[in-house]
Amino acid sequence: MRTMWVRFAAVLGLAAVLGLAAGTAAAEEKLRVGKAIALPFDFVPLDVGIEKGFFKKHGLEIEAVNFAGSAKLQQALAADAIDIGLGSGPELAFVAKGNSDLGICAFAGPMGLVLIVRPGAGIDKPADLKGKKISVSTPGGLTDWAVRQASRQQGWGPEGIAVTPLGSDEAQVAALRTKEIDGMAIDVAGAYRLEREGAAKILLRFRTVAPDFINHVTYATNKIIAAHPEQLRAFLAAWFETIAFMRQNKDETVRIAAPVMHQPPELAARAYDEIMPSFSDTGKFDPKALAVLARSFVDMGQLPAEPDMSKLFTEKFLPGAREGS
Repeated sequence: MRTMWVRFAAVLGLAAVLGLAAGTAAAEEKLRVGKAIALPFDFVPLDVGIEKGFFKKHGLEIEAVNFAGSAKLQQALAADAIDIGLGSGPELAFVAKGNSDLGICAFAGPMGLVLIVRPGAGIDKPADLKGKKISVSTPGGLTDWAVRQASRQQGWGPEGIAVTPLGSDEAQVAALRTKEIDGMAIDVAGAYRLEREGAAKILLRFRTVAPDFINHVTYATNKIIAAHPEQLRAFLAAWFETIAFMRQNKDETVRIAAPVMHQPPELAARAYDEIMPSFSDTGKFDPKALAVLARSFVDMGQLPAEPDMSKLFTEKFLPGAREGS
């Protein structure tokens, strides 16, 4: 009898050790994921995937972190403060300059951003934007590129509009209300709200400026690419399951999105209708859109020559990609 209890105790001890090991392994599956900007619908799939359990299904615990623009997101990736970043296509320029990350998924395009202007600014059409003070989130980011591209399209070059980086949407809206700026680049839901309040009007949808474009890219640090490629495959598998869910479940998506966006449900629903079609179902990097980005890096003075874009991203973690490809 004593021998039996000794064996039983040994089994319990082994189970405890295995349980501890399993707990440690589970802790190692935690991923720190940053959003370049907190509020736009463009980044809501992260919140939907967390709430609906898609990331958990793939063995991941997500720690979400919000930033005030592309530069801050890329700084966090470089500092190993986050593992994955949800950012913009133009941020590939940071990778070309030597930042310690790669694009792993082109998850949206073309642009869902709009340019709004305040009443009384004397701006009724895009041709009136010359010399006007338009705010963006961060230098080198998506909003910066979009406003400069609008200036270039008007024939003024990238400096024809007075681009003013102000960080978060909250800071930019405050500047708009106090007339420190004439307009801003913003997500559609934020634009709808300011338009409803009479604080601004939509002047331009940036997708008309750049129809071939990679709006958003998922970035991963070189460190996690080397150490935990399986976590990146799991993250992207969960992401695309989330996108499929969102396409089929508008009401539930809007319920989750509205508080994340700090918007009433009716405006979140309008954002859903406008932005949802732009999400990719494959994550592949379109060569034509990559060429637009490569030219933009030179046009904006970020790089002296067009980089080899194939070195700035990888598709090997996308669902269906062969391991090691």
